[in-house]
Amino acid sequence: MNATRRALERLLAAAIAVLMTAMVLNVLWQVFSRFVLRTPSSHTEELARYLMIWLGLLGGAYGVGTKSHLAVDYFTAGLRGAARRGMHAAVEIAVLIFAAAVMVGGGVRLMWVTFTLGQTSAALGLKLGYVYAAVPIAGACIVIFSLASLAALRRGSDEEAHPSEGLN
Repeated sequence: MNATRRALERLLAAAIAVLMTAMVLNVLWQVFSRFVLRTPSSHTEELARYLMIWLGLLGGAYGVGTKSHLAVDYFTAGLRGAARRGMHAAVEIAVLIFAAAVMVGGGVRLMWVTFTLGQTSAALGLKLGYVYAAVPIAGACIVIFSLASLAALRRGSDEEAHPSEGLN
């Protein structure tokens, strides 16, 4: 499971780099076409918005995988050993349930509805289901990361479960 986690982290990092590069190039073109060519591009604002959606959701999933996201450690700060691992497991289970139910389940339903209704974006003519696909994809990544963390906690490997912090 640890190899899967690392492979998924690398894949997400590469996707984030590509999305960020595309966003920068898109915005540079928007500025150039507006202020230099004096004919603003009609699709750049919409494309930037959709790239930002994908970047934010995949970046959030990457943050969960690398344990670099914002965490509330109020309840675990004073705990040690089995109690701390138990609390971390409870948090991972809550994240897993949310990601599976809301992001994967709800995201797939959202995609299905938008594809069924044939909704498209105004400027690009892109089917909005492709934009909304970021939600279940990011959710599935979070589910995999949560399962890997739970498996590491079960094995007693605190460093694998929480790479950014050592649990004593």
